[in-house]
Amino acid sequence: MTTSASSTLDRSYSLQNWQGGHQSLKEEYSYWIDEIDGQIPADLQGTLFRNGPGMLDVNGELLHHPFDGDGMICAITFDQGRAHFRNRFVRTEGYVAEQAAGKILYRGVFGTQKPGGWMANAFDLNFKNIANTNVIYWGGKLLALWEADQPYRLDPATLETIGLDDLSGLLKPKTPFSAHPRIVPGTDGSRLVNFSVQSGPITSITVYEFDEAGKCVAERKHTIPGFAFIHDFAVTEHYYIFFQNPVTLNPFPFLVGLKGAGECLEFQPSQPTKIWLIPRDAQQPVQKLTTDACFVFHHANSFDQDGKVIVDSVCYDTFPSLDAGQEFREIDFDTVPSGQLWRFTIDPEAQTVQRECITQHSCEFPTLNPAKASHPYQYLFIGATHTSTRNAPLQSILKLDLKSGDQEQWSAAPEGFVGEPIFVPKAEADREDAGWILSLIYNAANHRSQLLILDGENISQGPVARLHLTHHVPYGLHGTFTPHVFSPVDL
Repeated sequence: MTTSASSTLDRSYSLQNWQGGHQSLKEEYSYWIDEIDGQIPADLQGTLFRNGPGMLDVNGELLHHPFDGDGMICAITFDQGRAHFRNRFVRTEGYVAEQAAGKILYRGVFGTQKPGGWMANAFDLNFKNIANTNVIYWGGKLLALWEADQPYRLDPATLETIGLDDLSGLLKPKTPFSAHPRIVPGTDGSRLVNFSVQSGPITSITVYEFDEAGKCVAERKHTIPGFAFIHDFAVTEHYYIFFQNPVTLNPFPFLVGLKGAGECLEFQPSQPTKIWLIPRDAQQPVQKLTTDACFVFHHANSFDQDGKVIVDSVCYDTFPSLDAGQEFREIDFDTVPSGQLWRFTIDPEAQTVQRECITQHSCEFPTLNPAKASHPYQYLFIGATHTSTRNAPLQSILKLDLKSGDQEQWSAAPEGFVGEPIFVPKAEADREDAGWILSLIYNAANHRSQLLILDGENISQGPVARLHLTHHVPYGLHGTFTPHVFSPVDL
């Protein structure tokens, strides 16, 4: 393992260093990245799009939770050994209104309240679409995603906001469209598969499949009993898989203006996690199975094998919530549940679920070779803590060999904090792990961010290139890579 910190450190970070990545970036930039350590691989051609909350305050008034922040898209374009950076905020209706007013006008799902106390927030159910969770280029469209509403469409070259997109009339106003689409490769071309969830006493799930031109070619609807908080899902050749986390929602504190909706979720450890297998063939019946209580934000991969369904997921033993009166920048990681990677082996015929822990290392944001999505695979790359013995911010990239059990790690500790890794296959690669691992990290030493390029075949050797930005980028959520090169304009 190659690290920039001693392995004997009891704590791999300082809270003050970590807090620097939770500051707003209010400027919008467009420039060629000139400060580079190492060399950009010659075969790395295309555009990395990344989304996350870029505005963590409104005119100095701090948000209660980073997930309530307005979405900011970053685009790093690679072309013939050079790289260009651009960032722009998504001009949602709420972002434009709040920037004009110079104050918070909307309640946030995760606890941000309008000024004026509970009376100013009571019975205000008008959330703003913050478009801050993911971004994907598909069917000729660049879409910024937030799971509680329609996507916003952007110009892929300039990142200028075009407006809400109803996907050719598919989505009605305020229809949820998940921020976790899955691209499933196939012999007749890849498909983008995504879903919407409308929760209540009975929860409605709709799954959509889009061809490479962006046309919806399949739609499946199903209802499940009870409230469901579902952030991600999994897809195999035969199934859509949804984990119904054992949480309940008490809406009263939210309705009367005391809490955000996300603060009203309560984990039920005595209840099982329900796993719903929805066949992609609409003629086949839906199945419900159960497993021990756990909470899942993100699934790594899934596939069918020998009549069973395999799902690899990052699991928490409880819901990692933030108390209503707690400041997220002062969080004590030792008191926060950590996520570990687990494998679920589901037998639809026997109606059984077996689970085993793949790694106890605290981790999140899994990625793999896109050719192996929804197929059996060997290698997984994931953001992880520097040490495997305690919870902490993500400071390293972990490579897992799921066949041998071997692990390889590169760490940016103590002053570096990593974001979601993205796997980009090398040109004419013949190995599953032959790819470039891209991760935007925050460097607290100079309050700037860097894009790291690691070699997937040997990540412990460290970055083959570090691209130094001239500023920091707040911690982000999700992103995607496309081989399309969008030539920088307006320089």
